[in-house]
Amino acid sequence: MTGSLNITAATVDPALLDLPWSLPLEIWPDETIAALPKGISRHLVRFVNLSGYVVAIKETSAELARKEYDMLRALQRLDIPCVDPVAVITNRTTPTGEPLESVLVTRHLRFSLPYRAVYSQSLRPETATRLVDALAVLLVRLHIVGFFWGDVSLSNTLFRRDAGAFAAYLVDAETGQLYTSLSNGQRENDLEIARVNMAGELLDLQAGGRLDEDIDPVEISNGIVARYRTLWKELTASEEFDQSERWRINQRVERLNELGFDIEELAIRTDETGTQVRIQPKVVDAGHHSRRLLRLTGLDAQENQARRLLNDLDSYRATVEKQNLDEELVSHEWAARVFEPVIRAIPKDLKGKLEPAEIFHQLLDHRWFLSQNQARDIPLAEAVASYIDNVLVHRRDEATMIDPSTGTFTLPTPVVDEDDWRLKV
Repeated sequence: MTGSLNITAATVDPALLDLPWSLPLEIWPDETIAALPKGISRHLVRFVNLSGYVVAIKETSAELARKEYDMLRALQRLDIPCVDPVAVITNRTTPTGEPLESVLVTRHLRFSLPYRAVYSQSLRPETATRLVDALAVLLVRLHIVGFFWGDVSLSNTLFRRDAGAFAAYLVDAETGQLYTSLSNGQRENDLEIARVNMAGELLDLQAGGRLDEDIDPVEISNGIVARYRTLWKELTASEEFDQSERWRINQRVERLNELGFDIEELAIRTDETGTQVRIQPKVVDAGHHSRRLLRLTGLDAQENQARRLLNDLDSYRATVEKQNLDEELVSHEWAARVFEPVIRAIPKDLKGKLEPAEIFHQLLDHRWFLSQNQARDIPLAEAVASYIDNVLVHRRDEATMIDPSTGTFTLPTPVVDEDDWRLKV
C-alpha cells in the first residue's frame, strides 16, 4: 500500500506519492510513461513524467538502490558528470500485500542520448571515435577522484553533444566504489572492462547491420586505452627539465587548460645542484572553459561548447576594438548583443532540437560554410535565418519525447549525422 512506502530523498517532490507504486513497473499505465530512448540495462527502467520534468525509474533491490543513490550524490559533490539522484523508494507492495522491488529514481538528463541513438542509419567511424574519446575523458575524471566504476560501458553512459564532440555522463553507479585514490591495478582493471564491453557493444551493432563497414569494433574499442593513457599521462605525470627552460612550467599549465583541466597545485622541486627542475601537477578540476564562460557571461555550457563561445567572444572584442576594456563588461555586452538575440530568434517549436550553446556553435559553423560557398561575409541575421530554414528544422527534437515508449532501441533512430548536417546549405 502507498501508506507503507519509505521515500529517501534530499528534497521530496510530493508528486512522487501520486505515482502507482502498488503496481509492478512493467505494467504502469501509459499516461504516466514518457517516451524517451533508453540504453541497455540489466534492470527494468522506465521514464515517467513528474511535475513538469522526466525521471528514470529503475527497479532493483533496496540495498543496491540506496548504495547507488548515495554514490551518485557523492559523485555530484565531486563535480563528476552523472545523472541527478532524486529518491529511493522501498517497502512497495501490491494492493494484496505482495512485496514489490524497490526503485531508484533519477532525473532524466535533458538533451542526452544513449549511444544507440547517436547515429542515423549506421554508426560512422568519426562518431564512434568521438564516443570513445568522451568515455575516456569521463573515466579519467572518475579515476582522478578515486572512483572505481567496475562496469564501464557505452550502455552505462549518456552522451550530450558538445560542439562537434560529445560529453559523457555516468548513468549506472551500481558497481562503483569510491576510494581515497586508485592503484594502477584498479585503473587498469577498469580500462580492460571498458575495452571488452565496448568491443561487445560495437560488435552487437555490427551484427545488426548498424555499423559502418569501415569500422573495426576491436580497433575502435582499443582506442579508449590509448586515449585514456595519453590523457592520464598529461594530467598526472611528472616532468624534468633544465632550470633555463622554466618556460616549460607555463607550457604544461597551458596544455592542461587546453584539455579542459585546472591545476589545484603544482609541486616544483630542484635538484641539489639547482640546475634541474621537476614539476608534478595535481589536477582535480575539470571544466576550465565552462567555468570561465559561466564567470564572464553567466552561460552554462559543455566544455567544448564553452571553448567555442569564448573564441567568438574574443573575436567580438577584437571586432569592436574593446580588447583593453574590462573583460566581464565586454562579455556581458557580447551575450546581450550576439548570443541572446540568436537564441531568441529560434522559433518556439524548434527550441527543443538542441541546447542553446550547441545551436550557437552550429550556427557559427553554418555561417562559416555560407561565407566560403558565397565568397562574402555573411551577416549574422542572414546566417540565423538560413540555419533555421536549412539545418535546424531538419534535426530531430532531442529534448522531448520520441518512440518507442518502453524497451531499448532495436531499430535505427533517425538522427541528422554530425558530419552531414553542414551539407544542408
